[in-house]
Amino acid sequence: MFATPVYAATTAEGAAEHGGALFTLFGWLEVTSVTTTTWGLMVVIAVVSYLATRRLEKIPTRRLQIFMEMCLGKLLDFLSGIMGDRDRAKRYFPVLASFFILILLSNYSGLLPGAGHVTGLQAPTSTWSVTIAFAVIVFFATHYYGIKAKGLGYFKHFTQPIIFLLPLNILEEFTKPLSLSLRLFGNIYGEEMVIAGLFSLLPLFLPVPMQLLSLLFGFIQAFVFTMLASIYIASATAGHH
Repeated sequence: MFATPVYAATTAEGAAEHGGALFTLFGWLEVTSVTTTTWGLMVVIAVVSYLATRRLEKIPTRRLQIFMEMCLGKLLDFLSGIMGDRDRAKRYFPVLASFFILILLSNYSGLLPGAGHVTGLQAPTSTWSVTIAFAVIVFFATHYYGIKAKGLGYFKHFTQPIIFLLPLNILEEFTKPLSLSLRLFGNIYGEEMVIAGLFSLLPLFLPVPMQLLSLLFGFIQAFVFTMLASIYIASATAGHH
């Protein structure tokens, strides 16, 4: 999201290199700074998950397990309130929690020194291709869970309250991933532009408050995306027990 002052003088040539492919795999798969940052976040998540669960205790005494259980428990409580009951929230918790954790870390990766200016380091959620990919997964997951819960009867809701609304209801379904992706991308990218403008005006102190606020904004964006995804899934599976 935001870069530290020491990297503000990055050359145009370096910026161009950062924005393009770093290298290719198999002769055709381009690897960019967004890709390498995402890989790094995946490693962090895998390592922390391993350390938190390698010696699970029914009554946890290790700080990492206690912290992880507390955070995931709070997230589950929140999703339970949206989806109606705890058992239902648990059913979809793996995919929803994965979205929240990955998006949150992606947002916060922009706070690392040089993010957005150093080759190989760029907040994934500052790129629309990443946020639209998240939204497309939500789109297909929503309909998959709806069909799994209700069978072919799931498609009846497209003709409600009257069949003449079928085209509009279908259009609405396709606008959901678009709005999800643009909301996340626009906010993260917008923060980067604001901090860049502030930095050009007063590089030493003015961007600091915005960087602190970005901690809150990054959390809110991950929270909103997860909340909307849970609402879509809850609506698609409503009435199923």
